Amino acid sequence: MSMSTNRFFVPASSFEGELVRLSREQAHQVRQVLRLDVGDTVVVLDDRGAEYDVVLTAVNPKETIGRVVITRPAAGEPKVQLTLFQSLLIREKFEWVLQKATEVGVAQIVPVLTARGLVRTKQIEENKRDRWQRILTEAAEQAHRGRIPRLEPVVPFAEVFSRFVGFDRFLIAAPSETVSLREALRGMERPDPSLALLIGPEGGLTDEEVKLARDQGALAVGLGPRILRTETAAIVTCALILYELGEMGS
Repeated sequence: MSMSTNRFFVPASSFEGELVRLSREQAHQVRQVLRLDVGDTVVVLDDRGAEYDVVLTAVNPKETIGRVVITRPAAGEPKVQLTLFQSLLIREKFEWVLQKATEVGVAQIVPVLTARGLVRTKQIEENKRDRWQRILTEAAEQAHRGRIPRLEPVVPFAEVFSRFVGFDRFLIAAPSETVSLREALRGMERPDPSLALLIGPEGGLTDEEVKLARDQGALAVGLGPRILRTETAAIVTCALILYELGEMGS
């Protein structure tokens, strides 16, 4: 494993043979924030499953370029493909969920419009999507992920169920349920299971939404006797799922 802890996701267009050209924002961070110079090493990730040790060969106001010296499979990716269907929340809470879900190991995030959600319009996405993507990227770099979680467009609750196809199991968090998360995960012996989790808004999912989800094959699970805030429930449940499926151990 590389000794460098400075990691940068770059698009395929940044590679020119053995050379890698960092973006203007990344170059600024290298020079002005990290104070790196020619000869220092960073880790570059292609978001396709590989990571590269890169020795910087040019660090100046015009460009920052490095040369690939080691290539290896990216570490840090769970085998469990966990998709979080998260009800849209007010800005600070939703961005916190994006960041922490990435750190924990979620593979995909789908923002959902729900009946009791304080955010009920897709217009927020037009103004926030670039910011959301930056949050995911920075969190993936910090957490030593090999891939950036995929961020899907905002969907109304009724359209969630068209996305059930392909998951081994679909769970929804419902405080009134007595089925535990551990019970709900029994029988998931596939080597690379795919699982989806739906977390409701601040006021919780309505009875109608819970019924609709269950009618479509979702399994409602309880999280114990304590009532968690929605942003807490999202991260705790994701972490517990990955732990129960063997992704949080040594």
